[in-house]
Amino acid sequence: MLTATRLESILSSLPRLTIGLVGDLFLDRYLHLSPHSEVSIESGLEAYQVEKVRNSPGALGTVMNNLAALGVGLLVPTTVIGDDGHGYDLLREVRRLPVDPLHIICSPQRLTPTYTKPLKPAGDAWHELNRFDVRSRLPIADAVQEELCRRLEIVWQSSDGLIVLDQVNETGCGVITDRVRTCLEWLAEQNPRKMIYVDSRQRLSDFNAGVLKGNRAEIARAGNLAANAELAELERAAAVLASRTRRPVYCTLGEQGTLVTEPNGKATMAPACKVTGPIDIVGAGDSATSGIVTALLSGATPLEAAVFGNLVASITIEQLGTTGTASPAQVRERWQSLQ
Repeated sequence: MLTATRLESILSSLPRLTIGLVGDLFLDRYLHLSPHSEVSIESGLEAYQVEKVRNSPGALGTVMNNLAALGVGLLVPTTVIGDDGHGYDLLREVRRLPVDPLHIICSPQRLTPTYTKPLKPAGDAWHELNRFDVRSRLPIADAVQEELCRRLEIVWQSSDGLIVLDQVNETGCGVITDRVRTCLEWLAEQNPRKMIYVDSRQRLSDFNAGVLKGNRAEIARAGNLAANAELAELERAAAVLASRTRRPVYCTLGEQGTLVTEPNGKATMAPACKVTGPIDIVGAGDSATSGIVTALLSGATPLEAAVFGNLVASITIEQLGTTGTASPAQVRERWQSLQ
């Protein structure tokens, strides 16, 4: 499904790509706790002692990490974060990547979305305690939405393609509002040859343009099916979406692989790469996205792109306790091991 020549063609083109992104950018903050604790004089409660703080871009940032590891030349995100300390730390991490941060809007009215994850030592591993979530749970102001759309149009003009990540469950509270979605559809109409790729946790069925991607539950939700819908039902739901958008639809199905449904209704399964040993599937969907998008922008067929996405995801899920990435060398090595 993916020859050595096609693989090298994809990998060699990545440094020349400029990829725009729009969606929800989070800060993932990990607090490594000391095995020793103290008792608070004020409250009498146990006070955990933090011995290390580790920050990483999450959500849209996870996709950017994956794209950077693959060797993409330039990433241009459009998003909204808070004008706060978490935002400062997030921007510092983002600037370590091949990113133009010009269109990251810092709004005093918003909180920077942050997942704080305390990690307690447990033998040779880490045990994750209750997570602390920080984010605004009110709709984005109209003026900020207008500014988002203005900047999005600039990014669209200067990029080879655009990734949309709709992460926040509450309607209107994330970056991908109805207004932004309408803007995306307008951009697609202006240049139908340029790719928009959409990954939406809750609202995939609301998108009328772009290459749509979801996991089993997300495609099922878009088709008003049960979360554990059978493969034949998922194929029909994906076919409806593909017919509407006139673009391929990708459904990631874990160890089964990735179902690729084309606008003519043809559905093909790109088998998953066999992996032995323990795995961690956190971030696997974002890894698949990075592979699919880069392959499509490099001229791959929809099926070849799914195979490339599976290669990337098979590498990242082997990296336990972290949101993994895959380098070109690792992709080549994984491909060779499967021949």
